[in-house]
Amino acid sequence: SMVRLNMPPDQHRSTSSDHIAGRGGTFLDVRWSKDAKQLAFVSSSRDHKEAQLRVANTKTGDVRDVMKEVQKTYFESGDGFSNWHYLAKTNEVIWFSERDNWGHLYLIDIKTGKIKNRITHGEWAVQQVRYVDQKKRKIYFSAGGKEQGDPYYWHYYSINIDGSDLKLLTPEYAHHTVTFSPEYKYFVDSYSTPVTPPITVLRDMDGNQLVKLEQADISRLVASGWQPPTQVKTKARDGVTDIYGLLYKPTNFNPNRKYPVLNPLYPGPQSGSVGSRSFRPSRSDKQSVAELGFIVVEVDAMGTPGRSKSFHDVYYGN
Repeated sequence: SMVRLNMPPDQHRSTSSDHIAGRGGTFLDVRWSKDAKQLAFVSSSRDHKEAQLRVANTKTGDVRDVMKEVQKTYFESGDGFSNWHYLAKTNEVIWFSERDNWGHLYLIDIKTGKIKNRITHGEWAVQQVRYVDQKKRKIYFSAGGKEQGDPYYWHYYSINIDGSDLKLLTPEYAHHTVTFSPEYKYFVDSYSTPVTPPITVLRDMDGNQLVKLEQADISRLVASGWQPPTQVKTKARDGVTDIYGLLYKPTNFNPNRKYPVLNPLYPGPQSGSVGSRSFRPSRSDKQSVAELGFIVVEVDAMGTPGRSKSFHDVYYGN
């Protein structure tokens, strides 16, 4: 049978259809209770300035508004990954918000719509909530900017839902990509930088390294004449904010001559120009263009995501 939700037509943020399918065909912004009696979902306006958390009774179709988040620019909810989780047994939701200028997690009471407690805090940004252990009341997530150095290196952490016992699980100074085992007893951690190849290890859920699985060998790549880009850090136009990027030089670079500089960019608020800080032998045609006699510099400039809300909003409407 079909139960129609008792609510007016709902706006969504896609251009041509309801925004229900994400990466891999999974549903976005929809969470079921284990007994399928309750359905939590988020409605968002087309301009993505408003996000409304709602809970529906799947038998009657009755819908109750829990809370609304409103932003003057746009509400950041995750790039293909919904950073909110419905804890039906305890009538709670783990909610992602940039309300204090940084992307952090909050515990919301479903009955009242009020914040029960703040989970994460500080001048750094939660990136993706990867797993919630409801029995142990523990969250596993990635974040950038908490450790010293490049804020685009993602590290993984665990924290209790009450905000206590924040623990760094992946300490190496690199960008970490993690895959959890089906029962969430272990995870495979592959870490690298734009200039150093991946090392892959097996860890337990406390971050302890159990086995070094492999280390990529790029000796043949280097022997072929390949060279990595140069990681760069400079000040933004405000003279204060650090911005980061990659610089590509021709392999026959001569420091005594001048080169024209190209700055390829992707100026959308949904993405930066550089992309993942994981190791890649080739990043599009950047090095190929450099070989023609250019210096190519790509930078995640102010106005791109992954940092603070104020950093992200710099060129909104400009």
